[in-house]
Amino acid sequence: MGRGWPGWGTGGGVERSENRALCRPSEWQEEQLQQCWREGWTAARADTAVGPRLPSPGVPGEAEQPAPELVEVEVGSTALLKCSLFQSQGNFSHVDWFSVHKEKRVLIFRVRQGQGQSEPGEYQHRLSLQDRGATLALTQVTPHDERIFLCQGKRPRSQEHRIQLRVYKAPEEPNIQANALGIPVNSKEPSEVATCVGRNGYPIPQVIWYKNGRPLKEEKNRVHIQSSQTVESSGLYTLQSILKAQLVKEDKDAQFYCELNYRLPSGNHMKESREVTVPVFYPTEKVWLEVEPVGMLKEGDRVEIRCLADGNPPPHFSISKQNLSTREAEEETTVDNGVLVLEPARKEHSGLYECQGLDLDTMISLPSEAQELLVNYVSDVQVSPADPERQEGSSLTLTCEAESSQALEFQWLREETGQVLERGSVLQLHNLKREAGGGYRCMASVPSIPGLNRTQLVNVAIFGPPWMAFKERKLWVKENTVLNLSCEASGHPRPTISWNVNGTASEQDQDPQRVLSTLNVLVTPELLKTGVECTASNDLGKNTSVLFLELERKLPEPESQGVVIVAVIVCILVLAVLGAILYFLYKKGKLPCGRSGKQEITLPPSRKSEFVVEVKSDKLPEEMGLLQGSSGDKRAPGDQGEKYIDLRH
Repeated sequence: MGRGWPGWGTGGGVERSENRALCRPSEWQEEQLQQCWREGWTAARADTAVGPRLPSPGVPGEAEQPAPELVEVEVGSTALLKCSLFQSQGNFSHVDWFSVHKEKRVLIFRVRQGQGQSEPGEYQHRLSLQDRGATLALTQVTPHDERIFLCQGKRPRSQEHRIQLRVYKAPEEPNIQANALGIPVNSKEPSEVATCVGRNGYPIPQVIWYKNGRPLKEEKNRVHIQSSQTVESSGLYTLQSILKAQLVKEDKDAQFYCELNYRLPSGNHMKESREVTVPVFYPTEKVWLEVEPVGMLKEGDRVEIRCLADGNPPPHFSISKQNLSTREAEEETTVDNGVLVLEPARKEHSGLYECQGLDLDTMISLPSEAQELLVNYVSDVQVSPADPERQEGSSLTLTCEAESSQALEFQWLREETGQVLERGSVLQLHNLKREAGGGYRCMASVPSIPGLNRTQLVNVAIFGPPWMAFKERKLWVKENTVLNLSCEASGHPRPTISWNVNGTASEQDQDPQRVLSTLNVLVTPELLKTGVECTASNDLGKNTSVLFLELERKLPEPESQGVVIVAVIVCILVLAVLGAILYFLYKKGKLPCGRSGKQEITLPPSRKSEFVVEVKSDKLPEEMGLLQGSSGDKRAPGDQGEKYIDLRH
């Protein structure tokens, strides 16, 4: 629940009771209706015991009638008017139905011998009999139908039964509109906060205003609720309620909404509007400064100094910085009201800043407290000696210096590789070699502020003749094409490069001791024979690199390559088939593999003879060695692979 209004009660102007009755101006004279709205109660009904009971409309000249029977329906539905006469006898052969409006009785329906007949008029096409003539049905009920209906019978004697028809219609969702222009807190009278409209309800709904979930009530010179209603042609009501109040500074975030209370035959109901806020204007009491980003600042950051105030609307702001020499405030140029942007921030932006807020209504200027801005920095790094030169074998000491608003850390790195050589401001190099020449970088950084650092590069020169990047190199070239050649050398003093052939040459410094020369030359047969030489020289000597040129070999034509591949595949297949055949013969025992070179065949006794047939093999001894038996028998030196078949007995 939200907080209550200062000095206001938290109770609503109307109690949220489920038994609350509603005003019905259709039955009252104007003075009675005004009295109803003034006193917050409504006419009594048969189902309500709240408020005074007014006389029921009746027939002129008749005695006061008993309270009529109550029938409640919603707009658009059908009302069933049951005549309670002669219920015991069930005699409805002669009944007349009347409507009573403004004390005037009008015949609307006749029942004769159980048959009904509507009279001309407003009800002519909406009435019908039900329940064997005991009930009169009125369709498409409208608010204009809210009146007394009377049934009258003539036999056995004249009797009548009165029915009070009550009509209801729920209003649409309440529409709320806040005062968009705003409300000043120093207003002497209540100002309009919001307007609530509930359309097409019947009877007139009741409105209750809420602030932060608490109902509001009328309070002299503080809260006033002004309500009015309009009758539409349909007979429905549109209610408009205006909330007026004196607001305070604390109401700048207050949530307001309205609630419509109404009744239906099913009981009491309510609908709530959305919540709205209202601009509240109040004078400035305090001005202050804010700096973004929060935390330690460094050079290069984007810094915003912003003026803020607790007034609405905010005052006109100006930002000033104290001059360190004169101690006087000097106004800074802002891109927006109360916003100073420093991009990129520099150490010169450090100092005391102050904001002034001028209230254009009261013309009172309020200053903020002075706030110190510190932009941390690292000054330019100085390395000594700045241009060191040394002979091979000597030593060198490099010293790094810088200033900062914070404690510094130093480290030395090799420029070519990024390798950290030393942590500290001093780098010692001993027994210098020519490879020690080149770049060294000193970095000064603030560990507590990531990204705050400065560096300085120094080149160390080692005296010596030129050093070539390569001594010899072979290049594949095409004849009659323009070739781009390059040659790199380093040394101190800086070398110059020359070529032994004519062409278009240019030089480019890679660093103080290293130079790169390029040459564009046409490839000719003479150039292929002689090659190309580049010579680097300085005061201490010279050195040469040689480039050998070779013509690119032509690759075989695609068709010839295909022929070679096919031939290789065919050979592989032939060898595979031959191997398979030999293996098959071996498995069948048709090959003497794994046996001795001499084989004895024993014949039957009747066919033995005494001669020997010598069979000489045409295989070389080393080939025959591949056919040795599995037992590993070795032949005698004179054995040249002859095979003997012994046919003797």
